[in-house]
Formats: sequence, C-alpha cells, structure tokens
Amino acid sequence: MLPRLIACGFSIAMMVPAVLQAAEPYPSKPIRLLASQPGAQVDFVARRLSQGLADSLGQPVVVDNRPGYISVEVASNAQPDGYTLVIYASSVWISVFLRKQPFDPVKDLAPITLPTNAPLFLFIHPSLPVKSVQELIAYAKARPGVLNYGSSAIGTSNHLAGVLFKKMSGVDIVRVPYKGTGAAAIGLMSNQVQMMFAAALAGMPMVKAGRLRVLGVASKQRSQVAPEVPTISESGLPGYEAAALTVMWAPARTPAAIVNRLSKEVLRVLNSAEVKTQLLRAGLEPIGTTPEETASYMKADMAKWSKLIKEGAVRED
Repeated sequence: MLPRLIACGFSIAMMVPAVLQAAEPYPSKPIRLLASQPGAQVDFVARRLSQGLADSLGQPVVVDNRPGYISVEVASNAQPDGYTLVIYASSVWISVFLRKQPFDPVKDLAPITLPTNAPLFLFIHPSLPVKSVQELIAYAKARPGVLNYGSSAIGTSNHLAGVLFKKMSGVDIVRVPYKGTGAAAIGLMSNQVQMMFAAALAGMPMVKAGRLRVLGVASKQRSQVAPEVPTISESGLPGYEAAALTVMWAPARTPAAIVNRLSKEVLRVLNSAEVKTQLLRAGLEPIGTTPEETASYMKADMAKWSKLIKEGAVRED
C-alpha cells in the first residue's frame, strides 16, 4: 500500500508544475514582433507599438526585422501561443495572387488589427496644365499613351493605386517601374514621369517647395495628414479608393482571448496622444480595428484586387 501512495504522490507532484504553467497569465515572457527591414514604414509602426505594448502588457516586445515576406513566413510557422506576432503591409494578401508564396494569409494567420493607414496622394509634375483629377483625366484621354506614372514593385500599394486609376478612369497611361518610392519621386521631379501615387512623406515636402503638385488623396475620406487635399473620389473619379495599410497578425489557432486582448491593447496605444502625434508627423493615420473588422476588410480587399488581377489589369505595363 505504501509504495502505491508514494507513487501516487509523486505523480501529483509532477503534475503541479504543468498545471501552474498552463494557468500562467498571458503574457508571462517577452513577445517577438516580426517586421520588415529596419527603417521601413512598417518598422516605424512596429517600434511605436512595441514600446506602448510593453508598458501595457508588462513584458518586453522585441521587434525582429526580416527582409521581404520572410517575417510573414516565420510567423505563419510559429507556435500559436501569442508570443510571436507579425506586422506587415496589406500587400501581403495581394502577393498571393501574383506569385506563389510559402504561406496562406487566410489559413496560416489570425488577424489582430489594422494599426495604421499611409494615405496615398496623387502627385503630378507641375508642368502639367491641370489643377484637379477631373482635368487630369481629360488631359490624359486627349493624349493616350503620352503620360507616364511611376511606381515601385508590382503589387505594392502605389502600383495598385495606379492600376485602379487607369481601370476606373479609362485613361491610357504608361507605368514606369522604379526600385522604390523615393526613386519614383526623383523621377517625377525630373519629369521622367508625370504622376505617381505615394505617401505624404514622399511628396508633400516637394509640394511645399513648389516642385510637385498634389491633386487628391486615394482614401475614402479626406486624410488627417493633409485635410485640405480633396479625395480623388470627390474631385473627379467617384468611388475611387486605394489604401496602404499595416496589418498585425498572430499565427493561426492562437487563442481568441489572446488575439482580442492584443487588439484592444494596440488600440489603447494608438489612442495615446504621443503616439498619434508621432504617426501623423510620419504621414500615418492611426486606425485600430477589431479582429473581426480586420478579417472582413481583408476578405473584401482580396476580392477587389483578385478580380483586377484575373482581368489582367495588374501586370508589367
């Protein structure tokens, strides 16, 4: 009898640490936040959020930078325990329609929130004799194939914004690819291209210097970044909308309680006056959505762009 009691007591003793570990409140150790390369806009957002989340969660949130989509791939294969997260641009879910990826953004990731939007503005070279989107469309239609627009890689937000503009307006404009938005902005200032879609920081300083002109913003509503600029929809192309969002995910099958808590904590950070100011200065609008709202937006956006891709609108011009 005594050996059985000893064995039973030993088994219970072995179980206690496991039970206590399972009952540990989240988070009980540092969190890794995967992001794109250092210095990129996504990295800027990640670092603003990591500081605020560390304060509210009581654990360090360490930004882990990876080039390209590697950060998304790593997150899609991570343990679904809330200790590995990823933040990236919304181009992630467009990329799967353009090329084979080692992840499925719908099946492999659990959406947490849309932290920010980088409003896309339509910039033109000041030599163009137009002052509105409506005038630009009329000017382009009278000169098919003459105007060029600059963009970075295929499937990026500024490329897709140009594709949608062509499709909805019916103009014949030619895409000129650049290695990045900065290079495209230089091309625009030198009149190698006559128009481009870009975030505020890429063009607004040049607008103030008189080297570029801004005609509109691609958002549904006027931007907090530059509220004086009309939307493209209201100034000549009704219904036009394109966005450059950041998205935060956890690995699929992460417990809903953890995902929901993280969403609320991100919103709390975004509502901080200090963080709001930092983001707006960087040309970013704070958003903050629930996991359900994030998933709904993602589904609608994927449907929108996959349709254009299937129609052949998204291609190397």
